[in-house]
Amino acid sequence: MPTAPYRLESVWFEATDDYGFDLTLFNLSDKPISGFRLAYSALTRTVPGHRVENGEQTKKLANYHEFAPPEGLTLVPGESWNLRITGLTRHAQHVNDGPGGAHLLFDDGSSAEVECADLILSGGLSTRAEPLLPQGTPQMGAALVPWPNEIALEGKAKTPVALFAANGATREDMAAISAVTSLAKRVFPLDTQPFALVRAPSGLPLHLEADSGLAAVGYRIAIEKDKVTLAYGDAQGRHYGLVTLAQLLHGARDDDDGFVWPETGTIVDAPRYEWRGSHLDVSRQFYSIESVTRFVDLLAWHKMNIFHWHLTDDEAWRLEIKAYPELIETGSKRGAHEKMVPQQGSPATTYEGHYTQDQVRALVAHAAAIHVDVVPEIDIPGHCNAVLYSLPHLRDPEEDTSEAYLPVQGYPNNALNPGMEETYEFLEKVLAEVVDLFPSHYIHLGGDEVAEGAWLQSPRARGLMQREGLPGTPELQAYLLNRAQEILKKHGRALAGWDEMSHGGGVNPEGALMMAWQKGEVGPALAGMGYDVIMTPGEAYYLDMAQADDWQESGASWAGTVPPHTTYHFEAAADFGPELIGKLKGVQACIWSESIRSRDRFNRTVFPRLSAIAEAGWTQSAAKDWQRFSANTRLMPAL
Repeated sequence: MPTAPYRLESVWFEATDDYGFDLTLFNLSDKPISGFRLAYSALTRTVPGHRVENGEQTKKLANYHEFAPPEGLTLVPGESWNLRITGLTRHAQHVNDGPGGAHLLFDDGSSAEVECADLILSGGLSTRAEPLLPQGTPQMGAALVPWPNEIALEGKAKTPVALFAANGATREDMAAISAVTSLAKRVFPLDTQPFALVRAPSGLPLHLEADSGLAAVGYRIAIEKDKVTLAYGDAQGRHYGLVTLAQLLHGARDDDDGFVWPETGTIVDAPRYEWRGSHLDVSRQFYSIESVTRFVDLLAWHKMNIFHWHLTDDEAWRLEIKAYPELIETGSKRGAHEKMVPQQGSPATTYEGHYTQDQVRALVAHAAAIHVDVVPEIDIPGHCNAVLYSLPHLRDPEEDTSEAYLPVQGYPNNALNPGMEETYEFLEKVLAEVVDLFPSHYIHLGGDEVAEGAWLQSPRARGLMQREGLPGTPELQAYLLNRAQEILKKHGRALAGWDEMSHGGGVNPEGALMMAWQKGEVGPALAGMGYDVIMTPGEAYYLDMAQADDWQESGASWAGTVPPHTTYHFEAAADFGPELIGKLKGVQACIWSESIRSRDRFNRTVFPRLSAIAEAGWTQSAAKDWQRFSANTRLMPAL
């Protein structure tokens, strides 16, 4: 792609009482330009009362900003225009806090992309983090993540070319071997395959046998000099045992100095938690179906069993809904000439992406074959900017929007209205299609970050408050979510959501699953209310958090700095007493995509912390070891 003929340089400055951006636009084209506005998106937004020197702000929507130069300004080739913006939502802390997705909007309706430089730190050291992992020390020569709960391996043998199905293997056993062989070849395409269905010279026979004495999802491996035996409790246990053997082979082949194929040994294993998941936000940044499929493979290689697919948000709606084609026609697109403006670094040209129902069905089937359950999220009632742009009839036409309610992300009046029956008609139709696509027991409905004061200027919402005796916004949200919960019950499904679903009286705890994200102590509090809980706190398990304080280590910072060591050592069960521990169902990573704008950035921020959460979900705390983990996680695949 050729370099854009315009370039935006940005510098972060701090004075005694002020801080902000110094922006300089360079015209590197061979023609003068005039009659334009500069547009960009930035996580560090302007606030009411901000000041602009040598220009003026003409538009703002959430992270999107437009600025006009002084009237009559013409930039001839080689010249630049500088403007200083003072008054932002917060201090910039990392390089990704500056402008991105910049472009020029001309008075004739055309637009042009602008190359964006990294945000420069003025008056400080623009450092990059030191290595985030120690070199580590392997244990027993076993390259395993997550680490088994009981393991004893001895010696070093010649690595077998493959483990082959022994005589007597059932069709189901051979199908399981084939599935893990294919998984291994997808995550490491250049590796020798770990298993074979025919006898392999220089290989070892693999005997598989069901054992009702093992935990349902557990397995037992016995490695001998002339054979390997895998006993399993059920199909999942067989799958996990095969993944363990595939990892052992990969380590011995990839790094035979530190890792080995043992002469003899046993592994007896089963997961610590039933929910071992990762979320992925595909609304802020779109991930192709091929990338999503590979991500599911990575989860399976980590023995994680839940893919929480965050399909909708303010920035875009990504799921085809046949009852409402507008959700894709409008809600999946951002651009200078679309109804929704560029956000989160997207360009002036239309940035779009969605998943067809056929693609979803194929992904769900692919995931099920490797024992990953796909849990969709339709985020309501907040985070619905894309919905309301697509379906404006869902707004109360009499609502006074002159004093907009603003959630933390800055999208005004972005929540589905609990006082409108049209809202529930929409939910009935959407959820009917969702449950047809996704067989998962849980459907995640968000429930997070509704702005204080939402709906209070809506006559229909006020009428509902009067009829039902609802005092404010939290109770209005609880009313809407309880009705959504009933819709799911009609379809035989259960509700999952973020921890704010407990506010305002909350949803019915029976069968509901709450994700504790705001702080670690929220989890035990939710359990005390009767909810089943997944621990996914920002200060440990949000993988968009910066891993170091250094300027060049990009990421979010609202939950602090989260290095891999912090993620690995966080103990989800620490504050659950014996009376509440049964309500803790598992752990989950969250990957929010605002600042993840490339595959390289994804791999830098997600790994090795995803591996750390995989181990937290599987391995008992007494069996964990930071140095061993640090050595082993280097052999795990990336996106």
